[in-house]
Formats: sequence, C-alpha cells, structure tokens
Amino acid sequence: MFDVAPSELLLVALVALLVIGPKDLPKAMRVVGYWVGRARNVMGQVRSGFDSMMREAELKELEQQWAKENERIMRETALADPAPALALDPPPVMTAPPVIHEPVIQTETDEATSTPLHTLPPTLDEIDAAIGMTPPNEPHPESLR
Repeated sequence: MFDVAPSELLLVALVALLVIGPKDLPKAMRVVGYWVGRARNVMGQVRSGFDSMMREAELKELEQQWAKENERIMRETALADPAPALALDPPPVMTAPPVIHEPVIQTETDEATSTPLHTLPPTLDEIDAAIGMTPPNEPHPESLR
C-alpha cells in the first residue's frame, strides 16, 4: 500500500527527535500509536462491511441463478411427461390407531366349586416332592417314621 523504506523511517525518526525533543518523544509516540490503532480499527470495520456486502450480493446472485435453473427443470419435467405427476396416489388419510385390547387369559375352573384352577408350572419344591427327592440338608421323610 505505502512503500516506506527503512532509510525513510530513520530520517523521520531523526527529524522527530530534533523537532519534538527527547523529553516529549515517548508521549508523542504513544499518541501516534493510539491514532494508528484507531485508524486500523476503522479500516478493519470498513473492510468487513465491504466483504459482507460482497457476500450478500454473491448470495443474491446465486439465489437468482438457482431460481432460474429450478424453473427450467420444472418446465422440462412438466413438458416431458405430465402423466407421472397425475398418477401419484394421494397421501393416505391419517386415522386413529386401532384400539388394542389386553388379551383375556382364560383359566380353567373347578366346576364343583367355581374356583379357578391355577395352571402355573410347578415350583422346584413341588417337582422334588413329586419324585421323592429332598434337599441335602433336610432329612428324608421316610427316615422320620
């Protein structure tokens, strides 16, 4: 942007030292640094604003190209074969889901007493008693006689 050679910077520093003086030179450099920072900040904001405007313009142009291309494709599709568009089945009508009832468990009943008979599988103790086995820590029922 600006072409400043190191010799030119040295010349500016010597002139500043002679004009401002060594006593006030640090204060002057602080002020110059402050204003250079503000100028950079403003330039950064201008640059980012310009970049965002360029992006928006590009997006708008892409949207227009997309709309034209989409319109062209729709026209070609409609002219090529209008029958598939008409042959589509209408969407199904949404209905309430079917009602699912809980299964009814029918139990056998004793006809004499009208009490339900349990049809659960036998427990291990019932099986052991049926075949005459006893657990090892209990005495055999016949030995108790």
